[in-house]
Amino acid sequence: MRIGVLGTGNMAQALGTQWAGAGHQLLFAGRSAVRARALADRTGSTSGTFEEAVSFGSVLLLALPYDAALDTVTALAAADGTLRDRVLIDCTNAVGPGFVLTTEGGPGAARTLADATGARVVKAFNHLPDTVWRLTPPAFADGPLSVPLCGDDADALETVAALVRDLGCVPLPVGGLDRAAYLEATTAFLIGLWHSGHDPRTLLPPFAAATA
Repeated sequence: MRIGVLGTGNMAQALGTQWAGAGHQLLFAGRSAVRARALADRTGSTSGTFEEAVSFGSVLLLALPYDAALDTVTALAAADGTLRDRVLIDCTNAVGPGFVLTTEGGPGAARTLADATGARVVKAFNHLPDTVWRLTPPAFADGPLSVPLCGDDADALETVAALVRDLGCVPLPVGGLDRAAYLEATTAFLIGLWHSGHDPRTLLPPFAAATA
């Protein structure tokens, strides 16, 4: 699969390295050409501009801070329309000070990105930090991680599901982009708990008890 990676930060590094190792072709693009080239060299990939990443990838990973991500893809969409109908994986979190959503009161991040670009957006990988995605595989005592996926396009969801499986994880479709806002809010809540030193798992009983 040809994947254009928009961003060179922690999530771009973690997921990009895993997918390059699984045999996918990647092109990294970022606000720093030097960082993009260094990441490409480490993973045996190529680097270029944002425009080149969009042209290169049948799938795009949007791994920029949310505000920068929205500005970047809006500009790309306005320039030549090449984002339209691309599979765009949104792993961003629009979380501000106090661990609150900066999109509160309006559409969620994934819906806003889809409306701004016409891309086939799939919300995925945003619910956990890069340190987890760097594990090979991300599996623990209870087994492999499930990765919730939100999207309106069945083919796009299956494409991203294949990339989830390449990490050694289990894809978990949980609804359309209307459900992505719930996933985004849940992630903001989890981030707040982690930063305050609490284990979110202590909030939940075993599955059998919850469904009895």
